[in-house]
Amino acid sequence: MSKVVLITGGSSGIGKSIGEFLSKKGFQVYGTSRNPKNYVDSLFPLVALDVTDVNSINNCISQVIAKAGRLDVLINNAGIGITGPLEETPLSEIDHCFDTNFKGPIRVIQSVLPSMRNSKEGLIINITSIAGAMGLPFRGIYSASKAALSLVTESYNLELKKFGIKCCNLAPGDFATNIAAGRFHVKSDIASPYHPLYEENLNQMNADVLSGSDPIEVARAVFKIMNAKKPKIHYVVGSPLQRLSLLLKKVLPSKMFERILAKHYHL
Repeated sequence: MSKVVLITGGSSGIGKSIGEFLSKKGFQVYGTSRNPKNYVDSLFPLVALDVTDVNSINNCISQVIAKAGRLDVLINNAGIGITGPLEETPLSEIDHCFDTNFKGPIRVIQSVLPSMRNSKEGLIINITSIAGAMGLPFRGIYSASKAALSLVTESYNLELKKFGIKCCNLAPGDFATNIAAGRFHVKSDIASPYHPLYEENLNQMNADVLSGSDPIEVARAVFKIMNAKKPKIHYVVGSPLQRLSLLLKKVLPSKMFERILAKHYHL
């Protein structure tokens, strides 16, 4: 029997690419969107879901299990972007980012675990970010939210072992998606002490996304994880330079690595 897969945030970008790829591989795929009716051409069914709303999550999981009979793989992909100088980022937006990027996946996991425990197996893949491995300037809140999810993945994997449930983390780099369009960013104000440096970096962030790789690479990485007999806890998919940055963070003295980042971001 083909495995049943649920992908949060499956209407566009990385989630859509994963869903289409897995559908073509024969998996029974369900995606989620806050407004499924806006995506009538989706190659796989979309179910209404808001990761900040527990009732919405429970209704979604119930619908999928009622239709498919079970849920084998959860891919926590839904998330939002946020940029800006930390000093100028509203606390309300920080709360919203963590409510979506960190607490959102936890809510979905809590909802699917009873079914997976009954099946005595399951796989949870949390999509985080290479940005979560370092405190990037003007992306500190986003980096922190993804770092938190990456770390809690390790805790989940330990706690769920005895139930036959595996939990791992896949950290992508920059890929060509529409994340910049829906991202909250602090307005670049000429009166700000961070101007024009923040505006320069914001423009570069947007350019990096537009020139990013095809998100099908993330889909292939997910497929590889799903077929692994013993999945690792952490996976990375990105450009050679982005992967190199992770290695340098591990092996270089912290001050040296900070100087490299400062030079890259013209700080």
